[in-house]
Amino acid sequence: MAFMPPAPVAEEHVSSAAGAAVAPGSRRRPIDRLRPWMLLAPALVVLAGLLLWPLIRVVLFSFQDYGLREIVSGEPNFIGVDNFVEILTSPTLWTVVLPNTVGFAILSVAGTVAFGTLVALLLQSLGTFWRTVVASAIMAAWAMPAVTGTYVWVWIFDADRGIFNQLLMQLGLMDQPYNWFTNRWSFYAIVLLNVIHHGFPFVAVTILAGLLGVPKETLEAASLDGAGAWRRFWSITFPQLNQVFAVVIILSTIWDFKVFAQVYLMPGGAGSNREVLNLGVWSYVESFGQNRYGFGSAIAVLLTLLLLAITVVYVRRLLKEDQL
Repeated sequence: MAFMPPAPVAEEHVSSAAGAAVAPGSRRRPIDRLRPWMLLAPALVVLAGLLLWPLIRVVLFSFQDYGLREIVSGEPNFIGVDNFVEILTSPTLWTVVLPNTVGFAILSVAGTVAFGTLVALLLQSLGTFWRTVVASAIMAAWAMPAVTGTYVWVWIFDADRGIFNQLLMQLGLMDQPYNWFTNRWSFYAIVLLNVIHHGFPFVAVTILAGLLGVPKETLEAASLDGAGAWRRFWSITFPQLNQVFAVVIILSTIWDFKVFAQVYLMPGGAGSNREVLNLGVWSYVESFGQNRYGFGSAIAVLLTLLLLAITVVYVRRLLKEDQL
C-alpha cells in the first residue's frame, strides 16, 4: 500500500482556529487604554495643583509690575517683557549674579564628582564589613538637612568663636580674627566646602555601584601587563562608567545651579552683601526684600528655563543609555 501523507487541510484549520481565538484577545477596548491614566489621575491632579499652577502664576507675575499695591487691590498691572529687559540689561546680572551662579556650579560639580569618585574607589578597596560601615557614615552627611549643615560651617568659620580662626591664630598665621564672609571669594569657598560635603556621598555611592560591576579579570589582566592604577582607571574603568558619570554630572549641575539655603543662610548672603548674590537668592531678595514680586518672578523664570535646558540634556542622556 502506498504511503499517503496527511492532508494539510487540518493544519490550516487548526491555525485558522487558533488565530480566531487569539484575535479577539488582542483587541483592546477603550476602557483598557484609559485604565492606566485613570489610575494616575489622582496623583496628576495633586501634582498639577502643587507644581503646575504655582509655576503658571509665577510666569504671569513675571509680565507684571506686581507689588504690595497689586496684592491689596487684586488688580494686575501687565507691563509686557519690561522685567526681562531690566534683568538682561542690569549690570548686576552680568558682573555678579551670573558669574557667581555659573562659576560656583562649575567648581562645585567638579569638586563633588572628583571627591566622590575618590571615596568610591576607597570603598571599592575595602572589605564588605568596612565598606558598609564607611558607606553608612558618609550617608549621614547626605541625610543632614542643608540648613543644619550650613550653620555648622558658619560656626566653623565664625569671626569671633570659629575654630578655624582660633587654629590659625594658635599656629601664628594670624594676629587677629578675620571675617571670612565679607570677601566674595572666601564666602563662596566656604559655600563650596558646604556643598561638596553635602553632595559627595550620593556621587560616591552611585559610582561605587558602577565600580562593582567592572569585571575584575580585566583589571587584573591590565595590572599584569604593567598598567598602574591611574592607567587602569582612565583606560578601563572610566570608559565603562561613562554613562554613570554623565548622569551624576548632570544631576549635580542641576542641584548646584539652584543652590539657595547654603548661600542665603551665610552671614551677608541674605542680600546685605550684594557681591555674593546668585540667581536663586537674587530672585528671593527682590521679591520678598524689595516687594518687587514681578521682577523676582522674572528672575525665577529665567532660572527655571536654564534648569529646564539642563534637564533636557539629562533626559536625552537617559534615553540614549536605555537604547544601548
